[in-house]
Amino acid sequence: MINIGDALLIKPRFSMTEETYKAMVVEIEDGGLFIDYPVNVETGKIAFLPDGMQLEITITDSEQMVHIFDSEVLGRIRARIPMIQLLLPPENTFIRIQRRQFVRLDVSVDAAVHPEKNEFSPFKTITEDISAGGAAIRLPRNIEIKGTSNVKIWLCLPLKSGEIHYLCLKGRITRFNEQYKGKNILSVQFFETTDTDTQLIMRFIFEKQMELKKRGLI
Repeated sequence: MINIGDALLIKPRFSMTEETYKAMVVEIEDGGLFIDYPVNVETGKIAFLPDGMQLEITITDSEQMVHIFDSEVLGRIRARIPMIQLLLPPENTFIRIQRRQFVRLDVSVDAAVHPEKNEFSPFKTITEDISAGGAAIRLPRNIEIKGTSNVKIWLCLPLKSGEIHYLCLKGRITRFNEQYKGKNILSVQFFETTDTDTQLIMRFIFEKQMELKKRGLI
């Protein structure tokens, strides 16, 4: 499942911060996963992971399945490429999330939609719902889309930490001009989404769910 060259998203399990790191798999052996030095997704700076640190690792395989597993920093390796050794647990302990299993949440976030080949004029709007696999977007009445096409979508995701992430995603229109509560809706499926973007959307949805539960709305 995990191959040399795969990208990983790394998150400390017991940290007061919400930092996320990215790294690449350099070598693999039984019980051991060797990565290059991880980089903070937000700052681009090399991160320090002390021995024994407990981690949550996210990886997306070639079939776009997201896998999550627990790991631990085992040490550092001085070689031609400096590496960090992580614990590699058995694959049967991994949690697998298929795209159809992504949680979809009714929430409005700012969005901008641009066509791939000038089929329509770019427009700003908001979402009706969103998941890590796609979104339903309000279609302004002055915009008419007559056929399916690929689009670029910019999403503005405000997180609980105060960070605001602007994602640029590739989307494929699956339904258009669909009527929902008197509104025209454009349904878009994301594709070629990076691990970082997927993780950020899932984190945004999780935080919104927690907020709505505290308010007794779900």
